[in-house]
Amino acid sequence: MIETVVESIRVSLVTQARVVILKEVAGDRHLPIWIGAFEAEAIAMELQGIPASRPLPYDLLRSVIGELGGELRRIVVTDLTQDVFFARIVIDRAGIAVEIDSRPSDAIALAVRAKVPILVDESVMDRAGVRLEDESDDREPSESTSREGETIEEPSAFRDFINSLNLDDFGSRSDS
Repeated sequence: MIETVVESIRVSLVTQARVVILKEVAGDRHLPIWIGAFEAEAIAMELQGIPASRPLPYDLLRSVIGELGGELRRIVVTDLTQDVFFARIVIDRAGIAVEIDSRPSDAIALAVRAKVPILVDESVMDRAGVRLEDESDDREPSESTSREGETIEEPSAFRDFINSLNLDDFGSRSDS
């Protein structure tokens, strides 16, 4: 398993598509996962420290887990099938690990609230992970340039999607 952190959430002003970018902690690969607007906002709010006026579903789920004697341990992005990511929420209840099927966006929203590890199966990172390259080469800056001065290098489908985005970070966190 590869530990990751939420590096940013980005939004296309044209299509309104959102993508959460997970970055591996001990490496340089990034995992882009397309998510819905509500999930993106819930993740960004937590990362930016913006409280919700009323509990969001992820706050409710975290409370329910605790009230039932469980403790959230981690979330795992487990699979990628036909361009759909799958995740599991891992809860410890009385020393027994309970795994619950989840969409990655919901699992990530829960993980950032509980401050638990976000893990990615190695096979998923191998298939969908991308490396960002420094802009120190001779390439012209493009719309795919992130705030940190990095550009998307591979795969081309992801690069093409990123090129269509307005890369204003919707929310970001640095775990250095």
